[in-house]
Amino acid sequence: MKKNVLFITKGKSFMANTIEKNLEDARYEVIHVEPELDSMNEHQRESDLLVFLLGPFVDDIETSTFLVYLKDICTEEDKMLVLIGTVPEISVVQEYVPAALVAATFERPFDIKKLVEQLDWLLQANTDLARRKNILLVDDDGTFLKMMKDWLSAKYRVTIVTSGVQALMYIADNKPDLILLDYEMPVTSGPQVLEMIRSETKVDNIPVIFLTGKGDRESVMNVVSLKPDGYFLKSMPRDKLVAAVDEFFEKKKFKELHDKMIQ
Repeated sequence: MKKNVLFITKGKSFMANTIEKNLEDARYEVIHVEPELDSMNEHQRESDLLVFLLGPFVDDIETSTFLVYLKDICTEEDKMLVLIGTVPEISVVQEYVPAALVAATFERPFDIKKLVEQLDWLLQANTDLARRKNILLVDDDGTFLKMMKDWLSAKYRVTIVTSGVQALMYIADNKPDLILLDYEMPVTSGPQVLEMIRSETKVDNIPVIFLTGKGDRESVMNVVSLKPDGYFLKSMPRDKLVAAVDEFFEKKKFKELHDKMIQ
């Protein structure tokens, strides 16, 4: 298991040096990142584990721009964010980065040994999670997104985006095993997103299942006519929806096995 961490600190301090030394003693590669957009852009792909040592600077206007960016990459790229700071400092960050996106918080003063143990656990959990199928969930309804992510995260890696444009940006660099796509979205609708996916040879074979709130015959026929890999009604209860996703992957696995046998 590769142990590296993006350590976000404002300059150097006694606390920052102490944390960095303890991480290095635990065989972590520590990549220092300033809480600035340029610094984060340069290093963000080097680790999925982010440790942010807070300070009074979190109240600065410049830092607020960084926090908005941090929220976006934690949402879109499944970064694991750990916050270290005072209660007021953590509260300021969570005004921009929702608590649901924060993997752990450590209020000062804290036990550095427990911090290292927590990071080890997060990395191991992330390694286990990486073996799971990856689902991209696309919907403009934040409440529905959170509910669906909660339902599916026990078995799958779930990435959430809130628009068709964000979905297309995500698949430009990532290839999910399945896209669950809201049929009705403002600006770029589900059918438009599907059309753009199918027109790009790099991603045209990604399975897409529509999520629709309408179950009447005419609406269903309109969805099916676009030839997605399936459709789910948003009104489906939790157990049936998860079972439907499980069934999709099982059928896909058997089809792939069958195709290999007849080659």
